Amino acid sequence: MPLAEKFRPQSLDDFFGQEHILGKDKILRRIIESDRIVPMIFWGPPGCGKTSLARIIANKTNSYFVSLSAVTSGVADLKKVSAEAEKTLDFEQKRTIVFIDEIHRFNKSQQDFFLPFVEKGAIVLIGATTENPSFQVNAPLLSRARVFHFRELSKDTIVTLINFSLKRINTSPEKYFPHLKDQKVKISIKKEAALKLAELCEGDARDIYNALELAVISTAIIDKKIVIDEKLAEESIQQKFIRYDKGADGHYDAISALHKSIRASQIDSSLHYLARMLEAGEDPLYILRRLVRCASEDIGLADSQALILATSTVETVRFIGMPEANDALAQLVIYLCQAPKSRAVDDAYAKARYDVINKRLDPIPLRVRNAPTKMMKDFGFGKGYKMYGEDSNLPENLIDQKYWREDEKG
Repeated sequence: MPLAEKFRPQSLDDFFGQEHILGKDKILRRIIESDRIVPMIFWGPPGCGKTSLARIIANKTNSYFVSLSAVTSGVADLKKVSAEAEKTLDFEQKRTIVFIDEIHRFNKSQQDFFLPFVEKGAIVLIGATTENPSFQVNAPLLSRARVFHFRELSKDTIVTLINFSLKRINTSPEKYFPHLKDQKVKISIKKEAALKLAELCEGDARDIYNALELAVISTAIIDKKIVIDEKLAEESIQQKFIRYDKGADGHYDAISALHKSIRASQIDSSLHYLARMLEAGEDPLYILRRLVRCASEDIGLADSQALILATSTVETVRFIGMPEANDALAQLVIYLCQAPKSRAVDDAYAKARYDVINKRLDPIPLRVRNAPTKMMKDFGFGKGYKMYGEDSNLPENLIDQKYWREDEKG
């Protein structure tokens, strides 16, 4: 059994992190301690405690508890669990709590299958997902459940978790590491090593346990001691894993942060989010599509060169590829940050678009219509047209409308 499984918390007192929902007098803690469980969705990154909290609920509740994984379960499993839950409710007046790990992997029909049983109260559904429930969980099911957002464990929480785990390991090392049987070994970790692990694990408790396990089993015993130093900590966790899902929230959150940082002229923030995406393997052309938009939306005529540089960077990336084109992308980001900002173009188009969508579209004035034939000219098409006329060419009902208001930079 992996060390992470051996250290899975059995009670709320052993649970680390998520104080914003599990702290003293917080609602989730209250409903667990009172065993008044309601349908819930646990949403958060890997290794933050979603499954562990479900196990704690299983230990504490008087209801029947069934655990399923959407990765390995199918309709037959759902039918069996639901049928048994109905019998339990009818004959024993007991509800069944059904925990579904990775619930986002169930398709629409599988998620819909639970609706009548949840509605009746035979099943109390608890789902765990790393994906945004707004997009991955059906709306009818979501409306019947309370969503709790789990967060990555903080560095301080991770350090506390490491020290707590080692303290418990040292009470009985052979229980956690059979190869240490009868050796009376004491395991310790240097402060800087614990901080290094906390920095590299990206808030994932499972990563920490895996690193500790690798460090202990791979280190020689000297004077009945195993000391985990900074070098060993780095070797144990290997290369830092950049958490980034190109098809989910990480993808959209990062590009949003990049755009907003450029808009705020924050060069350092912008370069951080650019590197964060590129080093995680994001398509540079996806990033460039947003940067081209940024050049016209947020800068516009305040610096017309911004759009020219943005489109030329597209060709640069296509010509030399990645990772060689990373500097060209960084150059563009820095230029866009330093450029004067003006939303005058974006505002002008937004006003024109509003009128087109929401107001009556009067006919286009005859004088500015095309007149390729004699008959059309006879009907007055193009009559009175002046190349440099000052009269408005807007439809009659919008004749006095003003869309473009040049600002101090535009």
